[in-house]
Amino acid sequence: MPFAEIVRVALESIRANFMRAALTMLGVIIGVAAVITMVALGSGAQKAIDQQLQSLGANLLTINTGMWFMRGVSRQQNTLTIDDAEALGREAVHLTAVVPEMSIRDQVKSGNRNINVSITGTTPNFADVQGFTLAAGRMFGGADDAARRRVIVVGAEVPGMLDTDAAALVGQTLQVRAVPFEVIGVFEAKGAVGMSNPDDDVWIPLQTARHRLTGEDTLQSISVEVAPSSTIEQAMVDIERILRRAHGILPGRDNDFAIFDRKTFFNARAEATEIFSYLLASIAGVSLVVGGIGIMNIMLVTVTERTREIGIRKAMGARRTTILLQFLVESVTLCALGGVLGIALGAGLSMLLGGGPAVRAHAGTACRAARPDRGAALRVNLRDGRRPSRSRAVTS
Repeated sequence: MPFAEIVRVALESIRANFMRAALTMLGVIIGVAAVITMVALGSGAQKAIDQQLQSLGANLLTINTGMWFMRGVSRQQNTLTIDDAEALGREAVHLTAVVPEMSIRDQVKSGNRNINVSITGTTPNFADVQGFTLAAGRMFGGADDAARRRVIVVGAEVPGMLDTDAAALVGQTLQVRAVPFEVIGVFEAKGAVGMSNPDDDVWIPLQTARHRLTGEDTLQSISVEVAPSSTIEQAMVDIERILRRAHGILPGRDNDFAIFDRKTFFNARAEATEIFSYLLASIAGVSLVVGGIGIMNIMLVTVTERTREIGIRKAMGARRTTILLQFLVESVTLCALGGVLGIALGAGLSMLLGGGPAVRAHAGTACRAARPDRGAALRVNLRDGRRPSRSRAVTS
């Protein structure tokens, strides 16, 4: 029998039992879609973490104020000052940039609009070190800081919070604690980093914040950039040496500050995400096995129902391989259609459930991940579809 005739007969058999074939394919569709969705979501989450790591800048460390305990309760102590930042910039040999940050949270007014945001006083090199880029306007410079000018740069979401756009907001006046500030720049969207979202923050010159808003020289944190020729460990030792001496901490006493490497946290989170993605994909992969069992079951029912037809064909001289090939074509057709529909469903679910732009932007990862899953489905169903047909082709 020609191969084209074998394919035609197999397709006619599937069409004659369309509802049963559709239910059989459902197991393969769900299995492939589940694997693709889990892999795509995991890849998107991994990509989002990679983007956050890149946005942190190269070799960036953060120095925070220390914690002390009273009656078992952790309390923050403001031990960092502007003098500490100046000492690091002057004495550290393994750092290329020092960015002090003095933060408060207060109301910012624009006309009849009133929003509560984080207001950070910092130095002009903040944008370069932290990896911010301007969408409109400019960053304040050293002259603005030295003259304590009332200028302000806002995050990407602030214009929307004030019912305007970035270009229109530049040049406008915002009120902070009844002090007018001119908006000179708007940053591009940065995205959330950990639990904070810098896109809804605002920044002013450090000396302006010190003398016009807070009246203090204490800092919440100091960000430092490690020199390319130095290691993170060398920079940490350098920072600890300078700050312990500046704070008069005796040998054997604990530091009253903490040095935090944010990349360590993100790397740990990336590893956990990767492991969790593999776990979900493995669980979803069980659906492929279930789909294969479904194919085996329906093919066994099919060859049992068609025992008389198989016997007549063998009596008329049909070869064992011809009969086997017909049932294999039916099995492959079922799993191929199920695989294609599973790919489409998995890619759609990935884009629908992804939520974040990183997952949606990398929806192609789901389609690429589908190729090995589709091959696995074909192998499983070839094996499971061959066993019933082989037994009937031999014994009938």
